[in-house]
Amino acid sequence: MRIPFSRQAFFEVFEAYNLAVWPAQILLIALAVAALVTVIRPVRHGDATIAAILAAFWMWMGVVYHMVYFTAINPAAWGFGTLFVLQGLVFLFAGVYRGRLSFRYRSGAVAHLGSILILYALLIYPLLGYLLGHRYPESPTFGLPCPTTIFTFGLLLWTDRKVPYYVLIIPVLWAVVGFSAALSLGVLEDIGLLVAAVVAVGALRVRNRSRPEKAAV
Repeated sequence: MRIPFSRQAFFEVFEAYNLAVWPAQILLIALAVAALVTVIRPVRHGDATIAAILAAFWMWMGVVYHMVYFTAINPAAWGFGTLFVLQGLVFLFAGVYRGRLSFRYRSGAVAHLGSILILYALLIYPLLGYLLGHRYPESPTFGLPCPTTIFTFGLLLWTDRKVPYYVLIIPVLWAVVGFSAALSLGVLEDIGLLVAAVVAVGALRVRNRSRPEKAAV
């Protein structure tokens, strides 16, 4: 995969973004934690709330990161941003309007895999980045595409009903793009992005086939 910008320019975009939006990173992490708590301790309209949080994450990444900052070095970011906004609408459609996403933590292999991905996105990813020399503000924080996509995969594994496959299409596409860029730019923590996609899709396919009811559409 040919990258149309330098590694230095890539990290400079992170710096510009992080400095400009601070302290939004804290709010984004707080929303992630709120989503996790809502899964573990369900409340009325909790599923729709979690889906709305995921929608907000993807629209934020699409508009604020891709369209406002990443377009400065990569014109393709307009297309990425559009897809991310579309994914936000997918979460609103599937999780809020149609009610097809049911978030419940049910102990088992799938949920445990989800926990690992969530832990990686929120804690291991930034720690690994730090050890690899990616220091704030020139580092990908939560709310940026790769760690947030991993978190999304993890949270989808914390569901107790079949997840519509169309919900996974754009996150999987981004996992492939992000993994390719990680190899080219040396952002090794992003290798976990492709691993997360493979794990999530594989686990959800196995679980969906084991359920007697029709897959959600």
